Amino acid sequence: MGKAVVAAVVVAGAAAVAGAALVVRRRMVTSAARWAPVMQIVEEFKKQCAMSATRLNQLANDMAIKMEAGLESDGGSELKMLLSYVDNLPTGDEKGLFYALDLGGTNFRIIRVQLGGQGKRVVKQEFVEVAIPPKLMVGTVDDLFDFIAAELEDFVNSEGEGFHFPDDDYRPREIGFTFSFPVKQSSIASGVLVKWTKGFNITNMVGEDVVAELSRAMAKRDVNMRVAALVNDTIGTVAGARYHDKDVVAGVILGTGTNAAYIERIQAIPKWRGTPPKSGETVINMEWGNFQSSHFTITEYDLALDLESLNPGEQIFEKLIAGMYLGEILRRVLLKLAERAALFGDVVPPKLNEPFILKTPAMSAMHHDTSWNLRVVGRKLKEILGIQNTSLKVRKLIVKLCDIIAYRGARLAAAGILGILKKLGRNTLPKDDIKQRTVIAVDGGLFEHYTKFSKCLNSTLAEILSKEVAATIVIDHANDGSGIGAALLAASHSQYLEHRES
Repeated sequence: MGKAVVAAVVVAGAAAVAGAALVVRRRMVTSAARWAPVMQIVEEFKKQCAMSATRLNQLANDMAIKMEAGLESDGGSELKMLLSYVDNLPTGDEKGLFYALDLGGTNFRIIRVQLGGQGKRVVKQEFVEVAIPPKLMVGTVDDLFDFIAAELEDFVNSEGEGFHFPDDDYRPREIGFTFSFPVKQSSIASGVLVKWTKGFNITNMVGEDVVAELSRAMAKRDVNMRVAALVNDTIGTVAGARYHDKDVVAGVILGTGTNAAYIERIQAIPKWRGTPPKSGETVINMEWGNFQSSHFTITEYDLALDLESLNPGEQIFEKLIAGMYLGEILRRVLLKLAERAALFGDVVPPKLNEPFILKTPAMSAMHHDTSWNLRVVGRKLKEILGIQNTSLKVRKLIVKLCDIIAYRGARLAAAGILGILKKLGRNTLPKDDIKQRTVIAVDGGLFEHYTKFSKCLNSTLAEILSKEVAATIVIDHANDGSGIGAALLAASHSQYLEHRES
């Protein structure tokens, strides 16, 4: 080969290499250019959701102030601060067979418990969980409670060995009814519905007595049961936890929805009417899901979610925290990234437009993915949203979004708990420096199963409390507190117990 030919080959080769390098550089520039708007949207969202310790303390102060206002008078605050008329919390002395009905989400549970008194406590328990057909959540009150009564009838008829009812079993079995919606009570076993939450919208029941509606449905099917206690799930959580631990002062639900209840002195309730209980205290249902504060971090996604909900302008705290909404917030962010920054390519995945298609359990599964290639994230995107072949970079971005959404919710929940501690004067040590143990019982699937959420809640409390006070605060998982608690309250408020005492 001649020198001229060799030179030509070398020049051609160099040109090819240079051309290839130019193509690579162009691709890198193009990729970077397409990724820039993605990161701009994500970083802006992260900044909007940030909650400093100072801001969380301000939010907690708002919570404590509005708790006081709600106790002063009905309508004094968006926190309803509803009286529960729980005259006596369970002590451990309760004996007998009692039932509980736990209604507060897309499922309801029926529970039976055999109580053995001191030393034996809960001897045996069984439960059944029933899914509520979606059409009944927006149907008529008759249809909903007839469905519940039919399931109650089947469950009562299935009593087996280990459950003992007194010989005079002509009397009705007693049941605690956990009804996890805002109710204004007039006694331990009566109360009218204030409004629906959690996706329910049965219009002809607002203002009606929920116990009367359940009793009507049970009588229609000859279900021989008496509602001995009507409670919110948070009231049941307080009762169930206090049964095992005398240092429990409050209960918090972190599940499909969110709420809190706490034990208050009667003398601190100006709106109390009637004879005070012997204990001098009762349990207050805060309905904290409706809490609002200027210190919230509200994004465009939160505003749109609220506007399109069944209850615009209400339950704002719940819409930032609860399991019903976290996955939906993530979907809305992903939709904007798909529309404005082509995160998933030039075509927006159609399923991303479907509200609530991305549930919080799926978000939790993606957030907890520890595989090197985030295969769980990829699988969930494919199965739920129909998004194929996502890159590792995209999957990491989605985990980052889960961080932002879940951690904001957990930090807000921690600030709410601090608000309760401030109201009770337990955010500081007593003047005598005697360390008092303070237990907050928490129930709900979000807290139980979304580990990163619950860990963030605990770490945030440690951050916003002094080290000495934080050492006295215990966040305790009250597994099934709302169900067992209702049965325990049925026992501690049994009319037959009163007869025996008299």
